[in-house]
Amino acid sequence: MDNEHKNDVKMCVFGDSIGKGILQQNDSDRYGLFKIDLNDLVEHKRIILDNFSKMGSTVAKGLSIVKRHSSKLSNYDSVFLEFGGNDCSYAWNEIAEDPKREHIPKTPAITFEKTYTEIIDEIKLNDGNPIMLSLPPLVPERYFEWFSKSLNRENILKWVGSIDVIYRWQEMYNLKVVLLAKKLSIPLIDIRSAFLNKRQYKDFLCKDGIHPNDSGYELIYNTIMKAMQERNMQKDGVVFGK
Repeated sequence: MDNEHKNDVKMCVFGDSIGKGILQQNDSDRYGLFKIDLNDLVEHKRIILDNFSKMGSTVAKGLSIVKRHSSKLSNYDSVFLEFGGNDCSYAWNEIAEDPKREHIPKTPAITFEKTYTEIIDEIKLNDGNPIMLSLPPLVPERYFEWFSKSLNRENILKWVGSIDVIYRWQEMYNLKVVLLAKKLSIPLIDIRSAFLNKRQYKDFLCKDGIHPNDSGYELIYNTIMKAMQERNMQKDGVVFGK
């Protein structure tokens, strides 16, 4: 690498809409992309980020995308993974139509852990350096109001029992991520705690209750950059994660 680019840090991210940077525009039903120059967050390095995240992705979709890009994973200093938000969700329209029958999440918990492990194995097999991100918290009341606007809310409430259950269910998937990172000895950046450490974490999320707003994404990126700089210092000169 020439001297001009010797401090370049190449990163990529695989994830869902939060990994992509999707947010609601002006609290409307329209969505846009959060834009930030990561180079404003670090000194003496140039950040190059390739974002392979896709709105609506589960770990199954993520695995297929990782495999598609597997040959170039070794080119990145860090490969960020952000999954779980869609995996723990349900087909709410089906629940609204028939709350008496059994319903399962898009990705059952056991399958979630198995497939996420396959993603990490694929990255390691191709000499990539995976780093997992925990899930930002959701605001259950906002999320319920958003996804149930045109559905039978009474039936959904019959099935879930309490709106708070939605938060606890998502929290369980976050715990799966945390435990999997520990089990596989993969670095984890704790996005969730960065939100919950705020007195009013709800102020960092959009009207839909699930996507971070501008302040939320700034919090995410600052948390990631701070964590990576700390890792870099701990490893004494090794560039961001390797």
